[in-house]
Amino acid sequence: MRQLIALEYLTLDGVMEAPEKWQFPYLSEDVTRIIQMQIQEADAILLGRVTYDIFAASWPSRTNNEFGVADKLNSAPKFVVSSTLDKVEWNNSTLIKGKVEEEIARLKQQPGGNIAVIGSATLVQSLMEYDLVDEYRLMIHPIVLGSGRHLFEDGSALKSLKLVKSEVTTTGVVNLTYRPRNGNA
Repeated sequence: MRQLIALEYLTLDGVMEAPEKWQFPYLSEDVTRIIQMQIQEADAILLGRVTYDIFAASWPSRTNNEFGVADKLNSAPKFVVSSTLDKVEWNNSTLIKGKVEEEIARLKQQPGGNIAVIGSATLVQSLMEYDLVDEYRLMIHPIVLGSGRHLFEDGSALKSLKLVKSEVTTTGVVNLTYRPRNGNA
């Protein structure tokens, strides 16, 4: 069975919204290496509509940039969850509408490697609700924003997680890998 891995950039206070506004001062060789590894390990990419719109407007015009991930993102199979889009035009993209939890569960049953969810707050929260996330890779940045969209919202169901890996980068970004305990996924 394929593993669904949530790749998320967070602030110290748990904000995941608009990382392009606060993440870049913390990029370093080791942070870049982690990002490259996570993207390269993915066999497919799963995106919500907002993240898809941002990525589809930016990545198709790039070739392997300084992060070394453009070619991978452009060529990888991409699955886009949206109830508002009628079509997706970015190379190798497939639109998922309707019963998202059933479609994602089916996708996880297909042959292949890891499926990476990048950003996509609403989608990840829905996947968490249905216990479809197999691993959380959280890059916690040493900045407090005070407000914004959080990965784990108030009222979220209790999730017991097990820390399986941790790494501190030279810029103070803490890369944490968690897996659900007790059959949460």
